[in-house]
This record gives sequence, structure tokens and C-alpha cells, in this order.
Amino acid sequence: MTTYASSECKPGLKVLCDGDPCVVVSSEFVKPGKGQAFVRMRLRNLKSGRLLDRTFRSNESVTAADVTELELQFLYKDGQLWHFMDPKSYEQHAAAVEETVARWLKEGTICSVILWNGQAISVAPPNIVQLRIAETGPGVRGDTESGGNKEAVLETGVRLRVPLFLEEGEVIRVDTRTGEYIGRE
Repeated sequence: MTTYASSECKPGLKVLCDGDPCVVVSSEFVKPGKGQAFVRMRLRNLKSGRLLDRTFRSNESVTAADVTELELQFLYKDGQLWHFMDPKSYEQHAAAVEETVARWLKEGTICSVILWNGQAISVAPPNIVQLRIAETGPGVRGDTESGGNKEAVLETGVRLRVPLFLEEGEVIRVDTRTGEYIGRE
């Protein structure tokens, strides 16, 4: 079992905390003027998504989480579970997906899925997705009061502001991290 010194933990590293796999969000090495140095970490539990704040002594070690991150293709939703397939091996995995992630997924989307003990525990959408505009109003020329934008509903049900010149049926690119329109295809 691999271990890391707590002072070596950097953001993005996956470690075990309280028996659950977590990713290091931030890490700060603190050396007070008096007393022993310590490391203050903010961790995100990969199973529940909750943030944890932990403090470790500088000579303490942390166990690495045996997780695998794969690029999997979203196939379909079956009740509560979402099914994904490895495009290379055709192996399928099912996972529960949070609403904040589900709003960006359509069939065929390649997602980043984290596996722990063979179970899919976390799904992240790609940073940029291409979605079709399902519904939007007509663009009114000279309507600059609303900032030159209008509301649109995308094929996955997401509502966002788009420029006035866009129409129904057009495919646009959206940044899933900010939920903002980037451009059209």
C-alpha cells in the first residue's frame, strides 16, 4: 500500500481519509514560530462530494487511495443509475450521478469517471460540451436593454443566456464549469 508524507500532498492527489477515497483540494504547510510544523488540507470525499478540513503533523503519512480514473462514454439512464461504457474494452459501469453533472450529459458524451474497488463513485462532465438549442425566443433587433442576450433551453433542459442571433436547432458550445455560452459550431 502506497503512502505519502503529509508534506508531499499536492492538490489533485487521491488519498484515503476516514476509510473513503478523497482528492486533495488544497494543501498548506504551516511552520509556526514555536511548536511542530503541520499540514492543513482541504479534501473532497469522492463518494459523497463533501469537503473535509484535516490537519496532519508534518511527519505523519497518508495512505494513497487505489482509484482509477477512466474516460467513459455515457450510454443511457436506467431509473436511478447512469450507465457508462469504456470505448476500448466495451466494459460497462453504472453510477449515481449528481444533478449538477447530469444536466450536461447526453448520450455519447465522454465523461471522466473515477472507479474505486471496481465501482464507479464519481462522474465529471467534460469541461466543454456541445448541445443543441431546443427552445428560444426570437432575437429582437436593437434590444440592448437585456445586454444583447436572450434565454435558451438546451436539449438537456439547461437554461442559459445566449446571444440574440442564435436560433432553435443550432448547436452551441457551453463551459460546464461556469455554465456559460462559449460559441456556436
